[in-house]
Amino acid sequence: MIDDATRLALHRDALAGMAGGRPKRLQRALDFYGEELDEPIEVPDRDFLDFLLAARPGDQLLELWRKQLTEWDFVDAPHWSDTGARTDQRRAEVLKLLGLDADTSKVINNLIPVAKEAAPVVIRETRRDWYSRQSLTGRSWYWPAYARLLAAKGWNEAAVAGLDEASDRVVELLADPTDEAAYQSKGLVVGYVQSGKTANFTGVIAKAVDAGYRLVIVLGGTLNLLRAQTQRRLDMELVGRENILRGAPDHESDYADDPAWIQGKFLTHGALPSTLGGVDIVRMTTRDNDYKSLLQGIVALEFEKQEPALPLYEARNLHRSSARLMVVKKNKTVLAKLVKDLNKIKTPLGEIPVLIIDDESDEASVNTSNLSKPDAERTAINEKISELLRMLPRAQYVGYTATPFANVFIDPSDAEDIFPKDFIISLPRPAGYMGVQDFHDLDSNPLPQQRTVANSNEKAHVRDIVLNDEEDDSCLRQAIDMFVLTAAMKLYREANGLGDRYFQHHTMLIHESVRTHDHRELLALATRLWYESGYTGAAGHARLRALFDTDIAPVSHARAEGEAVPASFDELMPFVGAAYMRIGGDDKPIIVVNGDKDIETGEADFDKRSIWKILIGGQKLARGFTVEGLTVSYYRRRATNASTLMQMGRWFGFRRGYRDLVRLYVGREETSGAKEIDLYQAFEAICRDEEAFRAQLEQYARPIDGEAQITPAQVPPLVSQHLPWLKPTSPNKMFNARLVEVRTPGQWEEPTAYPSKAAPLKRNNELWAPILDRLSDETTPFTHTVTRETGEAVTFRFPARTALVAHGDLMEVLRTVEWGAEQQFAPHRRYLEEIGGTLAQVEDWLVVAPQHAGGNKRLLLGSKARSFSWFGRDRRRGPLFGAISEPRHRPALLRIAGALPSCGDEATDALAARRRGVLALFPVVEGKHTSDISVDGTLDPGKLVLAFAFVAPITAHGKDNKVVRFTTIDSSREGDAIITNQDA
Repeated sequence: MIDDATRLALHRDALAGMAGGRPKRLQRALDFYGEELDEPIEVPDRDFLDFLLAARPGDQLLELWRKQLTEWDFVDAPHWSDTGARTDQRRAEVLKLLGLDADTSKVINNLIPVAKEAAPVVIRETRRDWYSRQSLTGRSWYWPAYARLLAAKGWNEAAVAGLDEASDRVVELLADPTDEAAYQSKGLVVGYVQSGKTANFTGVIAKAVDAGYRLVIVLGGTLNLLRAQTQRRLDMELVGRENILRGAPDHESDYADDPAWIQGKFLTHGALPSTLGGVDIVRMTTRDNDYKSLLQGIVALEFEKQEPALPLYEARNLHRSSARLMVVKKNKTVLAKLVKDLNKIKTPLGEIPVLIIDDESDEASVNTSNLSKPDAERTAINEKISELLRMLPRAQYVGYTATPFANVFIDPSDAEDIFPKDFIISLPRPAGYMGVQDFHDLDSNPLPQQRTVANSNEKAHVRDIVLNDEEDDSCLRQAIDMFVLTAAMKLYREANGLGDRYFQHHTMLIHESVRTHDHRELLALATRLWYESGYTGAAGHARLRALFDTDIAPVSHARAEGEAVPASFDELMPFVGAAYMRIGGDDKPIIVVNGDKDIETGEADFDKRSIWKILIGGQKLARGFTVEGLTVSYYRRRATNASTLMQMGRWFGFRRGYRDLVRLYVGREETSGAKEIDLYQAFEAICRDEEAFRAQLEQYARPIDGEAQITPAQVPPLVSQHLPWLKPTSPNKMFNARLVEVRTPGQWEEPTAYPSKAAPLKRNNELWAPILDRLSDETTPFTHTVTRETGEAVTFRFPARTALVAHGDLMEVLRTVEWGAEQQFAPHRRYLEEIGGTLAQVEDWLVVAPQHAGGNKRLLLGSKARSFSWFGRDRRRGPLFGAISEPRHRPALLRIAGALPSCGDEATDALAARRRGVLALFPVVEGKHTSDISVDGTLDPGKLVLAFAFVAPITAHGKDNKVVRFTTIDSSREGDAIITNQDA
């Protein structure tokens, strides 16, 4: 019988011998290490299986195996396997190489299932093969230290392995820092709003320093606090205590007053890394000090060479030289100081491997700048970044953005020097992240009347702000009540399992305006409501009880995911008073955050103290400031441009332990000039478009016959498909790639850029009349059942008029139909022409016109003036509508085109044919025109949009199987992303 300690030691030794390589026969390794013990033992064949059968969660040996199996599951393209990462096939091969029998394999798979998280999507120009674990043998210092720290903070193995993989994808696309030939790689990493991109670039910096990059410049936002927050995070999780102190006593550290420093939460290396075989990181900036001119201290930027006759990038120098790290505010004056100092140092700039991380590259994106009025400061900053890149030929530029519609894909003059010519990486949505999908019912199956807090994200988390007049403060009062109630819920959960001070922060955000004057008025209003609310008396308790019974209780019982929920308000009552004191006990329940000075008072410094407050904010909160513990948001900011709407994402992020408590109060009838805006729907349209674009990038990133379908230079025309009305500011620059064709066999395609003027709408109605006339009088009932990943079977039903139309007849319409943005449909039309021409992959189309049950919403259409159902939809951005079809329309029609298997519905199956596509026709009436429909169902055709969606046959692919095709405007400069108009 082997004792637990011996078994753990044997397995640790066995797995250590396989680390970084392929799995090997486990029993053989255990036998070998058993023989090496002071008192040799024989390890029974069933010992591991017996342990697994009796294992408890948290057992050290089980966790050791979880870590190692996850590493093998995640490794990309290992030499010992041709299976895909994070698949059952990879795991099966691992267990086979380990020599585990079927019983042991089954048990270990049950205890440690494969983590099937999505992988980063990589679009690159060329592959670089310089970076590997083997190439770092003996020099990997900062990444292992960072990974250990994350594990100690509670990250699970899959999360650490996912970050390991994502940061590898970035670093391997940088230039080899030891190459004799200098190369500047430029790339962009696309994450999600408030999704933890700092962890990714911290991992990238750690691996880059291990690989040999010796100057790291982090552009850390436009606010002093944002820069300081980034500095602190890097110091705490990457640089470490020893590099910070460099022999000085603790009390001299710039973090001497930081609770995390005092509590020992900063990374420690044990000693200066250089004394332990690593390299030191020398900080050129501190928490409280941005980059300053070094003057006589310029020597701090000088790089030491052990062999002066050799260049710094030569391995014998590089791996014995300390790295320099600076976190610099994106400010032209600060960057000018850095440029000036770099020009003074003796080390030739052409020898220094440099990594520039642009943490706020999304500030120069379409979503945070008004491109019709170019921002002078942004232009000056871009010029300084360009100057740095010109000075430092070995500099690598990696921008981080929260939107895939970054400005570098929209405005060629902005992008010229920082265009991500080498790579674009789209990070997967992190586990535990609460994003747009959690606040909206995107493509949700239940009809609106069937939605509940259990099956509808909107019903669970979103509350409408609809006011009788501008003096109506009832919605804001309820939002503040919800803030107090959720505070009590957090305290209740701390007392019922989560532990004291589990929730360090609890906040509410009020965002109505960017004007300081408005903030003062809001502060007065919110303060009055707070003190009038009577949270310690009967009136306040009555309101909270009603809100608990009608809102908190039903939502939390459906969505608490195991967190504690009181059986009644009476059980929660003891925590209400404590919540009230945590928020307002200092007579400061509300903080205004509208500038650096307000933030730097420390009142909103989440790193230094626990904050349970209401925050009123404007523009400053839209520039990357993270509101920790954000639980209740109240948003009414009147604006229609994408820049403002994206700021609504402040309520996205990680909400561990309180996802069910999150509430968004949002304006649904806000007035802006002559328009009335539904802010919730407007934001949904932007996010839906971004999600569709991410899916597009993922599809196009898949190689065909080993070759990439798309390069970074070909991304701008894809972006213009989604933002067709947005024009670049510079007339003398253009992107070189032009999208020619998009092939979509078996995919639901739904153009949304229809004309807004009466004349083209009338002409489109005339074009579609012959097709409308051919549709059947009777409707066909379409039914399709799909099984979701959860195992839930969902049935979709709708009736529709139908007609079979020859491909040539349909193309006569599609060739001539007019658009609000022609370029949105042109690549699809090219594809449809191709599959009906030389490829002969489609013969006919089933045209369907979905009908409403019950016969309501009817219009007389076609030359026969027959009655059809119409659909109320509104444009969301420019000429674009949001989604026009409904989730219930799609499965049966995808089945007919061969994209889904049969579910046994005879009517649907009877219509399926190998060379048959499907087109769904939707008569659309915008909200402003619904009152113009006459009693008899007629409407001016200049006010009717005939929209459609289509699915080409699943077999209708091109000869080369690629799904997208481009051409270049200037073929002689095929490798250039941006050209001048004279070049074209």
